[in-house]
Amino acid sequence: MERFNELTALIASFEHDFDKFYVKGNKSAGTRVRKAMNELKKKAQEIRLEVQGMKTAAKEPG
Repeated sequence: MERFNELTALIASFEHDFDKFYVKGNKSAGTRVRKAMNELKKKAQEIRLEVQGMKTAAKEPG
């Protein structure tokens, strides 16, 4: 559950810039939104690799 909480906290931290860009049309916030999405992508990849490693370790005999 810790990883899920990390993701929700990360997404919640982006809310202000999403609002500024999509609702108020602030172009600078758009840059921050793109940066935030890149952070989210990196976190998702990190979690994917962790899950795959755990699955592989569970399949190994011993």
